[in-house]
Amino acid sequence: MTSFDTSPPLNVWRALLALAVVFVMLATTGWTAVRGHRAATALQSSVSAWQHGRLHGHPLPDPDAAPAVLTRFFASLGAQDRAALARRYPLAVGNMNGAPVPLRYQANRLALAQARTVELRRVHDTKLSPAGRQDAGRRMQRFASLLAGNRQILAFDPEGSGRIAEVFGDLPKARRVSVVVPGVDTDLFTFRKTYRPYSAPYGMAQSLYAAERTADPSAGTAVIAWADYTAPSGLGVDAATAMRAQEGSVRLNRMLRGLPGAAPVALFCHSYGSVLCGLAAHGLPGRVSDVAVAASPGMRVPDAAHLRTSAHVWAMRDATDWVRDVPYLELGGLGHGADPVSSRFGARVLSAKDAKGHAGYFEPDTDSLENFAAIGVGAYGSVECAHGNDGCRAGLSAATTAGRA
Repeated sequence: MTSFDTSPPLNVWRALLALAVVFVMLATTGWTAVRGHRAATALQSSVSAWQHGRLHGHPLPDPDAAPAVLTRFFASLGAQDRAALARRYPLAVGNMNGAPVPLRYQANRLALAQARTVELRRVHDTKLSPAGRQDAGRRMQRFASLLAGNRQILAFDPEGSGRIAEVFGDLPKARRVSVVVPGVDTDLFTFRKTYRPYSAPYGMAQSLYAAERTADPSAGTAVIAWADYTAPSGLGVDAATAMRAQEGSVRLNRMLRGLPGAAPVALFCHSYGSVLCGLAAHGLPGRVSDVAVAASPGMRVPDAAHLRTSAHVWAMRDATDWVRDVPYLELGGLGHGADPVSSRFGARVLSAKDAKGHAGYFEPDTDSLENFAAIGVGAYGSVECAHGNDGCRAGLSAATTAGRA
């Protein structure tokens, strides 16, 4: 008599597991995807003022115009007029893709100084609760730290938990540009950490910049720590859906299209940041040569071909990273699809030896950081593949695989 296996197939079990995980998230964290976020009122006010502003009797261009249009506008102005616009509309200019990078730095310093002054008044406002005044003090200190030294702030939004992007190196003159796209729990106040510094965007970008200069001192690189999107807070439903990534992907592509020059750009996307990069991929400008993901829960596609990008797609995951246990599927909008390090996905799989779990990919003296640096400077022949072979370098032209001696 023939017997039949009536147990559910593996993919059904995985789907059920994914749903169970989601229900646990809902029970323990709440439905975070529908929670409201504070509107960027200060930024909106500055943009609105710009929209109604005039220069020498002429209206100003649409602040949401294509970056090339805004680049031409600012190029037509003298230095005094550009500086005057930065003083009048600091948040608008500081976040305007297409505005000259040095002018954005200048405008954001003004915006940070204004934001610090606002919080200083709140610190002494007796109408606020002690907790409110304490929060104001914390915000004031963070704004003051961003004003210290010669930090190059490319984007800044002080509202709510805030958004920020910072540049390491000379971006206008860079011959290669790297962009670090972080994951959950990223905002203005987690942007830089004293404890475990390389798990925060500032430390990630600083570490990558140093590693790139070591890998090729003549490469002329710049690195952007890009935390200019509203990331999910914790591992709730926001993190299990693509909503925040979708919004962020639009912001990322706008920033990329506003970068000066024509230097190749490499994206380094960590954790939920890889979801964002996956959604941004089909709209990336042609100058983006590489998309490298680490600790990815998925890129919202079944395989690399569906990303619809001409960029090289790289992936890595440390053996101790908990994200390997995430169900790699998408079901009813929950989950992020296929595993980028699986052979079926089709990415170039890199070694992540010594990465120290989910947050350690930018730690110095790790294969993961050295691989990222090699990609950032274009030394593809120097990358270490995950399986100790040359598979991740297969198909690259001789010109791009020339490693360092």
